[in-house]
Amino acid sequence: MKPEESGLARGILFTDFYQLTMAQLYFRAGLQDDPVQFDYFFRTLPDYGGHRAGYCVHAGMETLLEWMAGAAFGEAEISALAGLTGKEGTPLFGPDFLDWLRAEVNFRKISISAVPEGRAVFPDLPLAVVRGPLAAAQLLESPLLNHLNFQTLIATKAARIRRAAGERLLIDFGMRRAQGFGANAAARAALLGGADFTSNTGISLDLGFPPKGTHAHSMVQFFMARGKGELAAFRSYAEVYPDDCLLLVDTIDTLASGVPNAIRVFEELKKKGHRPLGIRLDSGDLAHLAVESAKMIDRAGFPETVIVLSNQLDEARIREIDRRIAGEAPKRGVDPDRLLERLAYGVGTRLTTSQGCGALDGVYKLTAVREGDDWKPAFKISETPEKTINPGEKMVWRIYGPEGKALADFLSRSDEDPREEETLILRHPSDPGEERTFRREEISKIEPLLETVREDGREAGKLSSLEDIRKTVKSDLERLPDGVKKIFDPEPYPVFLTEKLWKLKQELISSYRHSR
Repeated sequence: MKPEESGLARGILFTDFYQLTMAQLYFRAGLQDDPVQFDYFFRTLPDYGGHRAGYCVHAGMETLLEWMAGAAFGEAEISALAGLTGKEGTPLFGPDFLDWLRAEVNFRKISISAVPEGRAVFPDLPLAVVRGPLAAAQLLESPLLNHLNFQTLIATKAARIRRAAGERLLIDFGMRRAQGFGANAAARAALLGGADFTSNTGISLDLGFPPKGTHAHSMVQFFMARGKGELAAFRSYAEVYPDDCLLLVDTIDTLASGVPNAIRVFEELKKKGHRPLGIRLDSGDLAHLAVESAKMIDRAGFPETVIVLSNQLDEARIREIDRRIAGEAPKRGVDPDRLLERLAYGVGTRLTTSQGCGALDGVYKLTAVREGDDWKPAFKISETPEKTINPGEKMVWRIYGPEGKALADFLSRSDEDPREEETLILRHPSDPGEERTFRREEISKIEPLLETVREDGREAGKLSSLEDIRKTVKSDLERLPDGVKKIFDPEPYPVFLTEKLWKLKQELISSYRHSR
C-alpha cells in the first residue's frame, strides 16, 4: 500500500523517528505525563545573499491546528510501529508502550499560546508556547516546525515582494516549482503574506480566492506545429475568453510577432464590444520589452491594458525592473509612471522556494517543567551565546512610541507586567553590556503578543479568516520603522529581555556551569 493511501505519511507519524524513541523512554521511566513547556522561535532572519529580510511574517498556525485535530494512533500506525525491529531483530517498541500510544497519546491535552498569524516577528521571541504532557508535547516538535517554519518563510518572502510591487497586481505562479504538496502550504502563505491571487486552483478554492492564470507557450506551439500560427492561437483563446483575454506574447518573437498579433486580436475584440485584459512577458529583458510593448499597444489605442511580467522575479528583480523602466521609458516616448502603474507580476520559483534562503532556522526548545504547582525553568547553554535559550515562563511584548510606530520587542517573566512600570530597563539577550531604558513619556502602548489559541486540546476562540490575516500583515508592517522594512540593508530591530528575566538567565548560566 502506498503511503498516500495508508495515511501513515500524513497522520501522527508525520514526525521524526527520534520523537517516538524518546516517547518510549519517557514511558519506561514513568515521565510520559509530566507537564512541560516548549517554546518555538527562530534565531536569524532570512538572508537571500544579495539582500536580506528585516522581519518575518508569522504563518502556519491554522494548518498546524487542523493537522493536530486529526492526528491519533490508530490500528495502521500501531501495526506499522510493531513491525519495526533493532539490529538484533528484536522489536523496537514494546506492546505495552504501543497499547499506551493507542489509548492515551494524542494532542487533546496540549495547550498553545501563539503570536497570531500575520504579525511581524523577530528572532529569539517565542512565536508559539506549547504546554502539555511530556511525550505528546515532544511528538509535536517535528510537525510544528514543519508547518510554522515553512509558511513563515514563504509569507515573509511574499510580504517583501508585495512591498516591492506596491499596490500592483501580484499573482503566485509557484506551484510547478514547489516541493510536492508543499505547494498548497506555499500558496496559502503567499496569499497570507500579500499575493493577490495564486494559480494553484485547489487551494484557491479551498481558501475562497478565485484562481488566476493565462495560457502556456505550449498552446501557441501546438497551433504552430499544426501550421495555423501564433495569430490563430491568440484568436482561439480570445474566442473562448473574450472578456478575460490576456495573451502570452513571447513564444516566437515578442516585438516582431507576439505583440503585433496580440494587437490584431485586441482590435477584433474591441469591434465586438469586448475589452482585452493585456499581455504577459515571460522571457528576455523584461524592462526593455515592457517599455517597447507599451509603446506599441498604446499607439494601437489600448493604453489601459495590463502588462504582466513573470520569470524568476523576486523583490530585488522587481525593484531593478522598476528602476530601469523609470530611466528608459521617457527616452522611448512612454510615460514611466503610467507604465509602472499598469504592470502586474507573476512570481513563481523565487517565491514558493524562498530562493536564496531555503529554510527558516526555527527551533522547538524545552523551557520549563512543572514540579507540583510550580513551573521550573529548563535551560540549555551554548558555546555560542546567541544560542543560549531564554528560560522559563515568559511573555512577549511590543513597545510603541507616541506616533504609533513599534520601538522594540522584549521578553519578560510571566509574573511581570511591564505596563505598570514607570521606567523600563531592558537588556540585550546575549550582550551583557547593551541595555536600553524606556521612560513612560516615550511609550504610547505596550502590547502583549501571545494569545491562547488552544486550551487543553480545544481551540480557544475563533481563528481569523485569511482575509483578516492579510489585513493584519498590512497594518503590522505599517507600524514597523521604515528602516526595518527596507529591501536592501534593513536596519536591525531591537529585541530585549527585562532585567528580571535577564538576571534569571545569568543565574542559570552560572549555576549550570558550576554544577558540571
